[in-house]
Amino acid sequence: MRALISAAMDRSRTTLLTFLFLLLGGMAAYQAIPKESNPDVTIPMIYVSMTLDGISPEDAERLLVRPMEQELRALEGIKEMRSTSAEGHAAGMLEFDAGFDPDKALQDVREKVDTARSKLPQEADEPRVHEINVSLFPVLSIGLSGPLSERELITIARRLQDAIEAIPDVLEVEIGGDREDLLEIVVDAQVLESYGIDFDQLAQLVTRNNQLVAAGSLDTGNGRMALKVPGVIENIEDVMSMPVKVDGDTVVTFGDIAMLQRTFKDPTGFARINGEPALVLEVSKRSGANIIETIEQIRTLIDDARPRLPETLEIRYIMDQSEEVRDILSDLLNNVLTAIVLVIIVVIAAMGPRSALLVGLTIPGGFLTGILVIGGRGLTLNIVVLFSLFLVSGMLVDGAIVVSELADRNLSDGQTVKQAWVEAASRMAWPVIASTATTLAVFVPLLFWPGVVGECMKFLPMTVLI
Repeated sequence: MRALISAAMDRSRTTLLTFLFLLLGGMAAYQAIPKESNPDVTIPMIYVSMTLDGISPEDAERLLVRPMEQELRALEGIKEMRSTSAEGHAAGMLEFDAGFDPDKALQDVREKVDTARSKLPQEADEPRVHEINVSLFPVLSIGLSGPLSERELITIARRLQDAIEAIPDVLEVEIGGDREDLLEIVVDAQVLESYGIDFDQLAQLVTRNNQLVAAGSLDTGNGRMALKVPGVIENIEDVMSMPVKVDGDTVVTFGDIAMLQRTFKDPTGFARINGEPALVLEVSKRSGANIIETIEQIRTLIDDARPRLPETLEIRYIMDQSEEVRDILSDLLNNVLTAIVLVIIVVIAAMGPRSALLVGLTIPGGFLTGILVIGGRGLTLNIVVLFSLFLVSGMLVDGAIVVSELADRNLSDGQTVKQAWVEAASRMAWPVIASTATTLAVFVPLLFWPGVVGECMKFLPMTVLI
């Protein structure tokens, strides 16, 4: 150990340059590392939902839940499986052991669900499999409201949705309060009766005509050309001109017996801001993306689009997680600076300005080097990592204070500066290493903390050890 310390002091320029590179690399890593409020933890749960309109809870348990459970119970790694049934709906929640492979588990569940589909009633909708992923939760909510019609709000929201989803770091944008488009046919019952037409004939007519029929292929001798008979309804005029009944030279069309209008499906949820009808854009970022940069890009896009939107449209940022991350990072910088100042004051009072400077460098040096390693390992800067940095801020200066105190004593005994520091560092190297190791040993078992809480909190011992 003495030879290593002597070599470092003999090559002081190289040592200082290495220290400078670590500081600069740490600063660059601090700017580039993805920042988020919560750790990106995979929750070991998969949700399976099944729907069948009108079915009672008892029948849903017998016809939907039990066949699905018989298939899913054979999966490996399941810790617990819970099922619920309600009117028109049934669901199963699968909890896997922590640390499972989410992609493989999701694939296995989908295979079992496809197998169980044949045992479900034919009238049931296709079962849906959902992965519970914290990283997919919204990080930004944008409220749109104002004295505008529902169609105007929906049109603006969908355009903003397409523009925001074009940002590379944005995963998806959900519109809260949106309703699916619907073409509504309002029929006069007396007119139908006068023409001798019933409702079933009309429904079958629309269904049969709204199809794309594949007509095979035509061999021209030089190759094959696919043929199709387009019959998909594209606009209201296609339906209005559709013949319903032919009697001699008289053709009865939809326009003669019905009125068509564009509308929306019945709402299943509502969004209101200050008591007014509204729509909410819920933005989710990609896993590992920088939350601050992502939301800044979205805000810039909204500001650029604002002049092209109606003046009466009110845009509110209801929830913005980047503000929380900014506050945490600001607190980190303030705490680091405060810690450095307090340590320097204490050490100046006890040991003098030179030792205070050397001891004060350990905190930013340790923090920035730690962030450099954290960024190199592909981790993110989240609230648990920042809390860990706060935790170790006092631990970082202990060894430096011990070495500086012994070096000052050696200087007072008449040794040269180089001899005093080489002797102090060599003499206290193993005691400092041993005391640090005993402190860090307490955190090693936390790396093996089981469960979802352990997956979330493992960043604490990992950061402290780094």
